[in-house]
Amino acid sequence: MPGAATRERFEQAVLPHLDAAYNLARWLARNDEDAQDVTQESFLRAYRFFDGYQGGNMRAWLLTIVRNTCYTWLHQNRPPQSDVVFDEEIHSEESFGGADPEIQVLANADKETVHRAIQEPPEIFREVLVLREINGMSYKEIADVASVSVGTVMSRLARARARLRESLGAALGKES
Repeated sequence: MPGAATRERFEQAVLPHLDAAYNLARWLARNDEDAQDVTQESFLRAYRFFDGYQGGNMRAWLLTIVRNTCYTWLHQNRPPQSDVVFDEEIHSEESFGGADPEIQVLANADKETVHRAIQEPPEIFREVLVLREINGMSYKEIADVASVSVGTVMSRLARARARLRESLGAALGKES
């Protein structure tokens, strides 16, 4: 088991990426509790193999572990193409902080529409969309995380964006 010095190095190097790790797990797992479990398991794995880390982009290394852990967890715990609904808490106390309630309801409805639209594409498209648009990763970093070529990342991202546009267009058309 790694010692105190290793633990301190691990915490300094990896903990700043906790939000990005949880965020990816949340979008892939589609469930807060499952994402927490996946993130915890990912950090345990990262800690266990931290001495073998060869340097480079720490965030990409960690998100690769999160991605692989999440897909393993999903494979073991859910049937393929699960219909789990995204569970966003849109009516928290913070969301109404002094603003006009009607504006808050509309803003939350828009957020919910976007969250639902992001959940629709298959996992291979959703993961590149989340890594690029939400986590702000470069194509190269995404390619490293997903173990695919940069061209594949670009292709998947283009398809994911097209599906997102279609989904949002359909949702906005229904609201009109």
